[in-house]
Amino acid sequence: MSPTLVRGRRALPVAAALALLTAAALTTSTPSARGEESLATSSPTGPMELPAEWMTAQRLSDGSTNLSAARYAKARGEANQLAARTRSVYRHLADRDWRFFGPSNIGGRVVDIAVDPQVANQVFVAAASGGIWRSADAGATFEAAWPDGGTQSMGAVAMTSDGVLFAGTGEAQPGGGSITFGGDGVYRSRDRGRTWQRVGLENSHAIARFAIDPDNQDRIFAAAAGNLFVPGGERGVYLSEDGGDTWRQALAPPNATTGATEVVIDPQNPNRVYAALWDHLREPHQRTYGGPGSSLWRSDDGGRNWRRMTNGLPTDADQGRWGLALAPSNPERLYAYVGTALGPFRAFYRSDDGGDTWTQTPVNANQASQSTFSWWFGKLFVDPADADHVFLTGVNLRRSTDGAQSFGNVGGVHADQHVVRWDPKVPGRAYLGNDGGFYRSESNGVSGWVKSTYEPYTQFYTVDVAETDPALKVGGAQDNGCNRGYTGVGGPWTAIGCGDGLQVIIHPENPNIVFGCSQYGSCYRSENAGAAPRQSIGPGQTTSERRNWLTPLQFDPSDPNVMYYAGNVVNRSTDNGRTWTAISPDLTGGGPNDPSGYPWGTITTIAAAPTDGDKLYVGTDDGRLWWTDDLGATWSRVDPAQLPGTWVTRVAVHPTDANIAYATFSAFRSGSDRAHVMMTRDGGRTWTDIGRGLPDAPVNSVVPTSDGLLLVGTDVGVFVSAWNGGEWAALGAELPAAAVMYLRYHEPSRQLTAATFGRGVYDLTVPRCPAASTGLPLREPGAGVVGVLASCRAA
Repeated sequence: MSPTLVRGRRALPVAAALALLTAAALTTSTPSARGEESLATSSPTGPMELPAEWMTAQRLSDGSTNLSAARYAKARGEANQLAARTRSVYRHLADRDWRFFGPSNIGGRVVDIAVDPQVANQVFVAAASGGIWRSADAGATFEAAWPDGGTQSMGAVAMTSDGVLFAGTGEAQPGGGSITFGGDGVYRSRDRGRTWQRVGLENSHAIARFAIDPDNQDRIFAAAAGNLFVPGGERGVYLSEDGGDTWRQALAPPNATTGATEVVIDPQNPNRVYAALWDHLREPHQRTYGGPGSSLWRSDDGGRNWRRMTNGLPTDADQGRWGLALAPSNPERLYAYVGTALGPFRAFYRSDDGGDTWTQTPVNANQASQSTFSWWFGKLFVDPADADHVFLTGVNLRRSTDGAQSFGNVGGVHADQHVVRWDPKVPGRAYLGNDGGFYRSESNGVSGWVKSTYEPYTQFYTVDVAETDPALKVGGAQDNGCNRGYTGVGGPWTAIGCGDGLQVIIHPENPNIVFGCSQYGSCYRSENAGAAPRQSIGPGQTTSERRNWLTPLQFDPSDPNVMYYAGNVVNRSTDNGRTWTAISPDLTGGGPNDPSGYPWGTITTIAAAPTDGDKLYVGTDDGRLWWTDDLGATWSRVDPAQLPGTWVTRVAVHPTDANIAYATFSAFRSGSDRAHVMMTRDGGRTWTDIGRGLPDAPVNSVVPTSDGLLLVGTDVGVFVSAWNGGEWAALGAELPAAAVMYLRYHEPSRQLTAATFGRGVYDLTVPRCPAASTGLPLREPGAGVVGVLASCRAA
């Protein structure tokens, strides 16, 4: 059947969905004016997936529907075991530390903020896939307050009046990629983030918000959103009455696909508690972002009993995510808004009697600035000193001074707003978290927003280094564009265009020539290190019907003037990206005519052989591998029976032998024989699984070195083996447990650079392993490779 969207529980065909979404055009040219806004899953130019769907589709490309934190917990456990073995057997590999390179000034998605009620200028933030961070200077700079080895996915953070900190893991927003990794419960710190203890709700997957009783700090509510991909589990509103030691469900959702996204306590009457529930589920071919479970609730007895608020509110099934807020200075005043199940803003409501009755306000979609994805925000914030002063999250930050009768735009900040908090110790001081990071205003949020100068939790898709100097780096970041780091370790990075930043590469001989790509292959060529003027590369200059969220753009290592770009067709340039010629047919099996509606049918990776300019390898999102020996005159497809059939994340060719190539795959094995890393020794004709021994987690990148090592980046770390696999070891220490999306190896300096999704960019010096550098072992894969890694100890 065709891919579908849903309105409530009713499937909506993509063609109809696209017609509905046409009117919801983007209203901003900020970095959020990108493919993320659309709910469509296909279009004439490519799969209109969100960043999270790009992440999700890879990891579920084995056909499963279960993307749970348990899978990642198992994989992390396997990674930890491999790291422990490496420390025991291959100390020289384990002792090498990863070094943070940057960026420190770009930032990334901040989903929640906790203001320390006792310590001046101290705030804590939850980074979407970067852990918890502490600032001692009112957000000017941050330091890590979360273990590097713990899950990095975050949804909420809160602090009691006596300084006990709570962190809810798992992002509740279903976009931006972070939701893919999920959380593993609620954590508590009694020493302001120095040490942490998990205290429950391990099966909640995502915690959206905390609320603490101001009269009894041991009474803590948690809004558990649940697993977006799997019904059931720990969902709804939970209550702890012993400071987090134990939790019980206070408000059960009406069905297995509904979770809680907001919980609010009346500060003058803590027995009165409000909650927002959201009915949502993501399946391989459709999304349900609303339904009968989406609703607002109130308890008047401390959470023991609840009633749904309906007087003046909609009761039909076309309700998406609700935003809910209470005015602290007048707790009878409540504000709420809701989106439709498809995503556009629907309506705004106000109550002046504690939720007994509600009135729809004049706020419209333009004032709300929700675009077509109200489910990405779902938050409202009211000035603690002024019940009429309201902030509404959206692509832009909106502010009302008349009790939500009208809203105006607040400028000067990055797009996509998620949280506003006020510092009770400093009148007029407000904090803001959005997709660009952390901001502070000393004018009550009206203006004067100042961005943090040190917030190293950027979500990177790719990274590249200059061959002329590995200290020169560029990278593509989720919702933070293409960026250039040419100022050395720890130095500031410079934005160099793009919406979402995807593939970014540096000319091998001239670091002033930089190519940057936004989503769906909208790329540019710059001869000013990424700055303007820029020449466009993309749909207007290249041939393809469909382009992936991350469209591959690569140099031919044998000739820096030759480049490759691919949507569903491979394009080649011989003049350094100025003009392009198609050199392949459609190499995929997907697209609009695919009866299954999945996969989308795009090329995901290209690799040219360094020793043979006529030899190319190509991988696709529907698990196909191809090679050509004659520069595209003829293409040969690898027998599907040899391959796992899952998303091909990367192909790489051996530096000294065009017949040796490697392919990596996403998805989980889930007990099957599906491979994560495969190798060919005969130019692509036959492939062998050489990834056994790696953690069962998606592999995102592979690098063969000229002296016989093989390096892979995965969702749970970086690992090394000999050229033909066999035995694997963890490489290095001090790398945070964020997914490693991309590896770039600089052969002359032996520097390996890793792009992480949530903790920035890291470097490590790869050891020399004499047994590998003597030549390629004439053994079958997996045989006799122990000596290769052991030789690294004496290097």
